[in-house]
Amino acid sequence: MELNENARIDTSQVNDRRGSGGGGGLGIPIPIGGGRGGIVGIVIAVLVALVGGGLGLNAMTGGGEQGDNTALEQRCAAPDALEQLDCRNTLYVNSIQAYWRTALPQAYGERYRPTRTVFFDQAVNTACGAADSGVGPFYCPADSLVYIDLTFYQVLARQLGAEGEFAQPYVLAHEYGHHVQNLLGINEQVRRQQQRDPGNANALSVRLELQADCFAGAWAKNATGTADDGGQRIFTSITERDIAEAIDTAKAIGDDAISKRADRPVNPDEFTHGSSEQRRSWFNRGYETGNPASCDTFSGAV
Repeated sequence: MELNENARIDTSQVNDRRGSGGGGGLGIPIPIGGGRGGIVGIVIAVLVALVGGGLGLNAMTGGGEQGDNTALEQRCAAPDALEQLDCRNTLYVNSIQAYWRTALPQAYGERYRPTRTVFFDQAVNTACGAADSGVGPFYCPADSLVYIDLTFYQVLARQLGAEGEFAQPYVLAHEYGHHVQNLLGINEQVRRQQQRDPGNANALSVRLELQADCFAGAWAKNATGTADDGGQRIFTSITERDIAEAIDTAKAIGDDAISKRADRPVNPDEFTHGSSEQRRSWFNRGYETGNPASCDTFSGAV
């Protein structure tokens, strides 16, 4: 994977709340490393991470806070911008949203409405609730924002074995897949169906997650065609190795893989995100077709 050093990094698509003090007294403390909780903490974190829709958080206000992008803007305008984790992730966001601006009208006849990614550290207030970094990245439909503490990538690499660089844009593309679901009304449809049929709530969650994986694959297929506002390509190359890294990440956070890491029985009835094989398969579906319209996880078997 190579990013174009001439592409402009649009920091307006990010709300940098790092160092702002975070989420206050209603955080959700989940241990990530060693100590109390250990691997169980990691399991819970990843179950919440990538869940989309903030489905595990209590609805409340707080998503309207604004960060200070001054330092980010300066860093991302510097010659070494692509060496900075936050600047690279901002450029990933730029690519994902550039893709959906074209792909959503083409695939679904709907206009794409861009949103922001919130960078936070330790804790954050959202319109879906107050969370700490233990919950991993998530999308909150109540404020239409993606949230991520960038230290989550250390968990992916060190604790879950997803060490490749392309794991990062995959994570973001998955979360923006939930934003697309929100724009299409899919999140709300699933939520209503879960309320009507609570016995199938987990199975519906799995279908929602697998569709977001498929959307991420469709973006990956088309990422080298995305460009900044001036027409500069954002990626100069994405290799098969990069795609393999995304697939490895999807497999590492399958429900069965997480259960095995936690020394727990694998129970498909308790899955909320899908098995490693399902996540691999649906990411591949999106990547091979390059068409988000092929990502119908709600018809037939998954």
